[in-house]
Amino acid sequence: MPVLVASDLDRTLIYSSAALALTMPDARAPRLLCVEVHESKPLSYMTETAARLLTDLADRAVFVPATTRTRKQYQRVNLPGPQPGYAICANGGHLLVDGVTDRDWHARVLARLAEECAPLAEVRDHLTRTADPVWLRRQRIAEDLFAYLVVERELLPEGWVKELTAWADERGWTVSLQGRKLYAVPGPLTKSAALREVARRTGAGLTLAAGDSLLDADLLLAADQGWRPGHGELADTGWSAPKVSALPERGVLAGERILGEFLKATRAATP
Repeated sequence: MPVLVASDLDRTLIYSSAALALTMPDARAPRLLCVEVHESKPLSYMTETAARLLTDLADRAVFVPATTRTRKQYQRVNLPGPQPGYAICANGGHLLVDGVTDRDWHARVLARLAEECAPLAEVRDHLTRTADPVWLRRQRIAEDLFAYLVVERELLPEGWVKELTAWADERGWTVSLQGRKLYAVPGPLTKSAALREVARRTGAGLTLAAGDSLLDADLLLAADQGWRPGHGELADTGWSAPKVSALPERGVLAGERILGEFLKATRAATP
């Protein structure tokens, strides 16, 4: 019975230059590996040690990236090791099998969204009416499933986020603020549902997970054991759960620590 390891990517395993948190003296900074290029520019990194750990992990477990990124955004990421057989994209809206969308899974997701929450068009219109051009930089629709805003966070009124969260909750939607991106996501659109489907297909005997944001909380709760870094939305709010370890590391070194914990737990389960 294999071990299934599902992990968020951004600010959990991979990091933009702004999120690296290299607080140590320059001479002691870890060597970095670029794992994403966008428009001919390096965009995301992990440490070289983390890259080796991930390669070792992929040899011992079923490794599943679990991201809110769209499929196109995910496919820009070039992780070390073999291409994962499964990947969760668009916060669970798409389940990729050998890089290809599972159409049956996607149809099931769409049916559930139509039945359980307000339509995307209603949420998009509300965001358009209430967002202030003073702090709004871009508004996007992702995979026709959810919406997100790119904002100037220091100018974003705290009260607006709270009001949006309450408004969205009444309509079955979730709000998550991650860095400069504010997400509005249907409540039934979850990484955990896709994780359970992969676990069913693979016959996993143990599931491990990691993530840093509110949108990862359900993923962590669905796993047998989970980890969150010392930064991010979950850390900032003091979120905790009995099976989830809160790590002290922040930035790119947290990604390295998480992969080390994944590998340690996998080895213990598969001697």
